[in-house]
Amino acid sequence: MNQQLKKIILSTFVLLFASQLSAQDFYNTQTRDKWLKIAKDNQPKLVEKLKYPVSLADITADASAFQGYKTTKGKDIQTLYTTSLKKQSGNVIDFGEHLTGYFTFSLQTLNSTADAPVRLKFTFGEVPSEVSVPFDPYTGGLSRAWLQDEVVTVTEFPATITIPRRLAFRYVKIEVLGSSPYFDFVLNDCFIKATTSVSSLPAPLASTTPEIFSKIDKVALNTLKECMQTVFEDGPKRDRRLWIGDVVLESQANMYSFKEHTLTKRCLYLLAGLAQEDGFLYSNVFETPVPHAQEKSPFLFDYSLLYNVALKEYLGATGDKETAEDLWPVAKRQMDNISKYLDKDGVFNAAQAAKDGWWLFVDWNDKLDRQASLQGIMIYSMKETLALAKMIGKEKEVNQLSGLITKMSNGAKTKLFEKKLGLFVSGASHQVSYASQSWLVLAGVLKDNENQKVLANLQKYNEAVKPGAPYMYHYYVQALINCGLTNDAKSIVETYWGGMVNKGADTFWEVYDPTNEKLSPYGFYPMNSYCHAWSCTATYFIRKYPNIFQKQ
Repeated sequence: MNQQLKKIILSTFVLLFASQLSAQDFYNTQTRDKWLKIAKDNQPKLVEKLKYPVSLADITADASAFQGYKTTKGKDIQTLYTTSLKKQSGNVIDFGEHLTGYFTFSLQTLNSTADAPVRLKFTFGEVPSEVSVPFDPYTGGLSRAWLQDEVVTVTEFPATITIPRRLAFRYVKIEVLGSSPYFDFVLNDCFIKATTSVSSLPAPLASTTPEIFSKIDKVALNTLKECMQTVFEDGPKRDRRLWIGDVVLESQANMYSFKEHTLTKRCLYLLAGLAQEDGFLYSNVFETPVPHAQEKSPFLFDYSLLYNVALKEYLGATGDKETAEDLWPVAKRQMDNISKYLDKDGVFNAAQAAKDGWWLFVDWNDKLDRQASLQGIMIYSMKETLALAKMIGKEKEVNQLSGLITKMSNGAKTKLFEKKLGLFVSGASHQVSYASQSWLVLAGVLKDNENQKVLANLQKYNEAVKPGAPYMYHYYVQALINCGLTNDAKSIVETYWGGMVNKGADTFWEVYDPTNEKLSPYGFYPMNSYCHAWSCTATYFIRKYPNIFQKQ
């Protein structure tokens, strides 16, 4: 065997070995451990406050009220503490605001002696329907255990009990399920130890801000505050974990309000440290009992790309180049899937990607064809990644992106843009949707004046598939702002988020369809999260664009 052949064999072996190591774990254990330690070091100390109920609430069926239930102020709260609880079974306590934390109650003897256990049922609700609609028989698609009802048996009096499960609610219904006929008792105290990582108030809005936008901003801030725990949670009631899509929007809203940037840093490192072995990111991760990912969930392609957006914007907000450089390998790796399902024209084959097991989310909408939206998200994320690379001097490491951006943009213009309609179409059915137009406008596939025409045409196209949740409405509003349709953007925030405010929202909801208040992706609307991270971004728009939202 000659020397040259030996070198070829050796180099081939080294490449194969390196490839095998890469397949086992794209980031080595030492790197992952370092990232997780940084995440731990940036865990915020929660701010705790004791909050007490403000009154009893009368909830009655009313077809004109949100989800069919109207709330009015009931008796003074002192009535609760001085009257037999057995005579008040089924009463609803109102804390006056949405809160997240740990509920404590105290019971005291009213007369006689406790000669049998007392069994109580507590039902906690973010909105009135949760304490009004029977949970059983349960018909939803998610675990029944997410619903916030707890049965507590008390054997000794007096008693002070803290429910161990963290809860998120405004309303509490208390029912007496069992007690001795010879013994009576009162609830003489109850409160919640409310938690958030928010430690300061944001700057006030301009005095010229219209009242509706001041109200929207207040509700949006409370939504964000409640979701800012030791990570940016998607919802403090459910799912109580860190999702990439929510982190992007929460971190944007946080930049223009509370400015708790260390929480963003923690989340970015936590996601990186728990990435898949191939280097691509899991869509969501948990903190406890030890940090871990939801490993059996399908790969969520669009969320993995949007991680780069959050990292780039974090760097822009903080100037923290060290973090951006440290996590650059993660951002760079997310770009390696871009060309996997492209055809010769640079158009994404969404059907094949979904068939192969990728989760293409984009929006909560079963009707949505996701091809064109993903085309836009891919182009947008590549441009954001290039911008990030330039900020840290890493352009050469992703020099393939410029060519891919051009190829995919040309593919979108020639294969997905229907000139007769003046709109982008998606999939075999040539579907027109708000998601497709929004993402391809945000991607900058067309010129600014052409983008304006696209969104103007969209508003006239009655058959267009509309957004299914505040998540997609966010990107639609951003697209309107980006191409100069600021009055339209202002109108959407006022009517959509303002619609929730006018229906009594304390915090903004995971899903909101003005024409179907009981819409649920889970088959049971009390399961919906009524304080949800991706719904908080009205405050981002109101505060980032004061000339649009803070002037009469």
